[in-house]
Amino acid sequence: MFLYEGALAASRRNPLKLYRNNMPEVIFNGPDGRLEGRYHHVEDETAPIALILHPHPLYGGNMNNRLVYNLFQLFKARGFAVLRFNFRGVGRSQGEFDQGVGELSDAASALDWMQQIKPDAGACWIAGFSFGAWIGMQLLMRRPEVEGFISVSPPANMFDFSFLAPCPSSGLIIHGTDDDLVPEPDVRKLVDKLKSQKGIVIDYEKIAGASHFYENELDEVDGLVGRYVDGRRSEAEPVG
Repeated sequence: MFLYEGALAASRRNPLKLYRNNMPEVIFNGPDGRLEGRYHHVEDETAPIALILHPHPLYGGNMNNRLVYNLFQLFKARGFAVLRFNFRGVGRSQGEFDQGVGELSDAASALDWMQQIKPDAGACWIAGFSFGAWIGMQLLMRRPEVEGFISVSPPANMFDFSFLAPCPSSGLIIHGTDDDLVPEPDVRKLVDKLKSQKGIVIDYEKIAGASHFYENELDEVDGLVGRYVDGRRSEAEPVG
């Protein structure tokens, strides 16, 4: 059942009680009204957090996109507290599409909401698919606490990525070689630009034969993301 008004009022009085009951459906305040999300809570106060961002709202993108859902589950399985949500005007989220400006504010509000629940999180990650990758990479520029990112099919030919100067975090970029919406060479140019920057490492994985939507390659995307997150988390663990 969707988060009804009584539960919403209770969550405002005592949010941790509601989320510790592991209610996955949540509503939180955004800059243009309420935003609908799905949240997986972890009791460990220092558990890492991850925010998952969906594709373009005007072309059917929403938080229940299969790839977005898989990213949510991948981080959940690795001990992260995870949130995916609908941008303004999508599903039960209030507001209207705002060309990316408002959607970036939505994402910032979502991260703020998570950090209110998990103020002592040990790490912060952002993952986005297509339009969500563009929003996610803008958000990490504004939030120095973000230590890792996953960008699947970043629309480098459609949107300006020049704000990544310099990119503040290491991350993984995944793209399909047969993407007819975002040609792979455009993403390669973005990757080469990022790789020239000092202090970060950009991993770039191409999936042979994959289109923009990975109709038959979701398992391959899952494997790449899972191994990457596992490797980064292993490097971060203290020795001894």
